[in-house]
Amino acid sequence: MPSAGTATRRAVQLAALLTMLALSTAQLAAALAPHCALLICATAASLALDVYLQHRDPGLIAVLGKIRFDVMVRQLLRDILLLIGLLRLHGNGSLRDYAPVFLALALCYATHLACQTLAILVRRSRTLPFLTRNIDASGLGLSPAPPRLLARQHGRRLLRFAVPATAGLLATAGTGEGRWALAGVGLALALGAAGTAYLATWLLPGKRIAGERQALEWLDGWLAEYRPTVGMYFSGGTTSAYQANMWLSTLGALGGNPIVVLRERFMMQKIEATDLPVVCIPKVVHLMALEKSSLKAMLHPANSGKTSQVLRMPSIKHAFINHGESDKLSSCNPYAKAYDEVWVAGPAARERYRLADIGVEDKDVVEVGRPQLAPIRTAAPGAAAGKPYVTVLYAPTWEGWDGNPGNTSLVLAGENIVRELLADPGVRLLYKPHPMTGSVDGRAARADARIQAMIRAANAERSGPRPGPAAAAELARRTAELDRLTTAAFRESADEVERMLLQSTPPPGRAEAVEAATAAWEEAFWASLPEWEHQVVTDVRPALFSCFNRSDLLISDVSSVVSDFLVSEKPYAVANTGGMGEEEFRANYPTVSAATILTPDARGVAQLLAAVRDPALDTLARARQELKVQLLGPADPPSLVRFDAAVTALAAKADERRVRMEARASEIPAPRLASAAGASQPGG
Repeated sequence: MPSAGTATRRAVQLAALLTMLALSTAQLAAALAPHCALLICATAASLALDVYLQHRDPGLIAVLGKIRFDVMVRQLLRDILLLIGLLRLHGNGSLRDYAPVFLALALCYATHLACQTLAILVRRSRTLPFLTRNIDASGLGLSPAPPRLLARQHGRRLLRFAVPATAGLLATAGTGEGRWALAGVGLALALGAAGTAYLATWLLPGKRIAGERQALEWLDGWLAEYRPTVGMYFSGGTTSAYQANMWLSTLGALGGNPIVVLRERFMMQKIEATDLPVVCIPKVVHLMALEKSSLKAMLHPANSGKTSQVLRMPSIKHAFINHGESDKLSSCNPYAKAYDEVWVAGPAARERYRLADIGVEDKDVVEVGRPQLAPIRTAAPGAAAGKPYVTVLYAPTWEGWDGNPGNTSLVLAGENIVRELLADPGVRLLYKPHPMTGSVDGRAARADARIQAMIRAANAERSGPRPGPAAAAELARRTAELDRLTTAAFRESADEVERMLLQSTPPPGRAEAVEAATAAWEEAFWASLPEWEHQVVTDVRPALFSCFNRSDLLISDVSSVVSDFLVSEKPYAVANTGGMGEEEFRANYPTVSAATILTPDARGVAQLLAAVRDPALDTLARARQELKVQLLGPADPPSLVRFDAAVTALAAKADERRVRMEARASEIPAPRLASAAGASQPGG
């Protein structure tokens, strides 16, 4: 069943479509009658509705295109009906008086098609085989993008340029004077011709960027000059960027020359602000440039279909670092065998791979901790005691791909958990669902919508003091400062090449400035909210770790959220919605051994809150401290030190292999070496 918002949107779209059809029918009737007033009103209203929908509902416009009723067909139909009406009103059925108007109108469509052809050529000429950030790419001849109206918005361009032509034709229909039609159509033709000529300048040498061969040669040269040592490779969907973003600060703190390698063009704008060089190489044939570089180690925070393409490079050693560790199968699957090493946080993950028996040898498992957890603050025992409100973070994970009801608590337990929390007047709830919630199972999306509605209703029944206008002003100031540092001031017409131009070289110290600005923004964000008000947190900011630091208790599922939260040593609970008994649940999922287990009916929430308020009732505090070490490893040496050492050791293995291969090559006699080289060629 679609949500209320979806149903409303569909109803509005249907009403707009019916209105468009009704106006076209009215225009047809007015042209044949003929009826001057109806013709003018129906034509003007139809064009205005089309322009409006182009801006406000591109989804409906796309549907019309799929049924071959696209913008050009609609505008051509309007013009034909208007001309028919004009002839029947004032032309006495003769075309002779309006021949110049017809010719100029035909030329308008010709210029539109010419502009569309040029737009395709310009877009192709501005499509590089790779994209970059934080790299001086001036050698590629980068230039600002042409106006989006000319290069990418052919529908809007056609309608906007058609306005003077339609206005002139309608004026002639109302007055019978042909000069208005000729003037309006002439102006439309002049606009189209001028726009087409202006767009054509992007094909001239002054604005044309490097071609594919020249660009690839430039990339080889940059790699040779920068000499990258370690890279992070990432490929994924639009909602998966967080998996790479969580590792940016760690990668930036490493020695050597780190680099980020992406595969999807859209991901360039999903990756958060960083000073690291970022290269996006969509095609596998161009990806092979990395094999010829000095790159020795590649880190992988996620598996994807495109991962196998980079694993084919034997000169680079590969380590799977994951984007989070949990007891779920996704944290320990046979694909890990493809990597040279599997890096885990602590002993628990090493044991998990041993028990899984999926072919990952123990010697290839390296414990490195979780260096990106440094922002999470450790709480003092009994920190929640005496607070007017206990802040509870409910952070359920998503439903996963396998249909296991135990993956997420949202469907079976989410509403019960939230209902119990909202019933306690001393609780402030922070609700932060996984960004991929509802992407597989619609029941999870509907449960999420109902939970958000419950929270809004609970807030409506609460009252209390609110921060003054100074808090809101401070948040606005901090938001503007953070946006300035993290988001380039792109023009609306900016394309990939212009973004490369604007993001070429980060200013010195930007990473530190972004970190400080983020911390200041988070403080301002929480200070701008009433301490009694429940919050739904679905935006990128504030981050999950910021929610950790503001909460006294976590309720989640079997996921990496639990492992990360253990750094704080605060109480946590895990929902058991997989149908297991509590003993079996704890035995199968070691990360919940220090947790309070909640059944789907959430009856244990009251006792859980009591233990948070009274440290004497918190019997799991010691267990959390012990589990923290088991899951995340020792505090000394620091995780970042261990991680950096693992990178150095992995790079050394790449060097050792290179030395062995060079030694073997020097031992092979020349004729045999030539024979082996010939046999390796296709068809050899």
